[in-house]
Amino acid sequence: MNDHFRLGPWIRRFLLEHLVGERNLAHNTQTSYRDTLLLFLPFVAKKLSKPIDQLAIEHISADLVRQFLLYLEDQRLCSISTRNQRLAAIHAMARFIGERSPEHIAWLSEIRSIPFKKTSRPSMVYLDKHEMDALLDAPNPNSLRGLRDRALLLFLYNSGARASEAAQLSVADLDIGNPPSVRLRGKGGKLRRCPLWPQTANKLTPLVVGRKPSQSVFFNHRQQPLTRFGIHALVKRSAQTASQKLPALSTKQISPHTIRHTTAVHLLRSGVDINTIRAWLGHVSLDTTHIYAEVDLEMKAKALAQCQLPTSASETTDHWSNNPKLIAFLKSL
Repeated sequence: MNDHFRLGPWIRRFLLEHLVGERNLAHNTQTSYRDTLLLFLPFVAKKLSKPIDQLAIEHISADLVRQFLLYLEDQRLCSISTRNQRLAAIHAMARFIGERSPEHIAWLSEIRSIPFKKTSRPSMVYLDKHEMDALLDAPNPNSLRGLRDRALLLFLYNSGARASEAAQLSVADLDIGNPPSVRLRGKGGKLRRCPLWPQTANKLTPLVVGRKPSQSVFFNHRQQPLTRFGIHALVKRSAQTASQKLPALSTKQISPHTIRHTTAVHLLRSGVDINTIRAWLGHVSLDTTHIYAEVDLEMKAKALAQCQLPTSASETTDHWSNNPKLIAFLKSL
């Protein structure tokens, strides 16, 4: 079979050339696309009774994609959001092939015609000022770990950084001058600079004294750079401690992204304009930032009061042992 019609070479180009080289997508997005193919290709191979490395583009029919999406929901018990993420990855791969191979434009149209399912937007969790203060006060100030935890929590709140951005923060990214600031690497490697409060700079300074510019700012107890998973665990642990003094916190799922939401809402309430918040958080689309305005019911109530409008009366997991070269390649990424 000509490589032009085989699926394997196209997938390699899609993952290595397109996602990384051309679109420069975030690592987590690349991983999500890879994981989708790790699920999808064995599913198709099993349905067609064909080795994975012998699959052709024409084997990936719209009907098979729909069967795969049903499998995700019915057998793997995936949410609609996860189902849509998997479909987005398949759409992206099909578009990549169709745009470079005129013979497959009709096939692309069939795949792209499979719609996403509508899903309700999950409620956004953020902390009120007194709750955020309780979280910041949770670490033990008399221990080295507590000092690091306090510095990290304050940094997340100050900068609105994602966990992945905090994990890859290096000493060279910090400017502890006057005024202090930090350089963050966001999704797709996009750089942005955020101001730091003097108290944030003061908490971070002891962590970086004597370190090389290339070294990480946040280390774990083994003196290894703190990962985003470690940051999630740190925030969860601090929230559990804070909830002992403020039980209301135990009703909220608190994560690094909760602190990011909190930063945005508090900036909004302080009168910071939406475009500045967008740049602060590193959002590509202003629509994403507008979500924070929608969740602030207090601001909506004040706006309505000022308008003075008249009132009226009225996953079971299947394991496939068939793991040829293409699957080995995907797992190696």
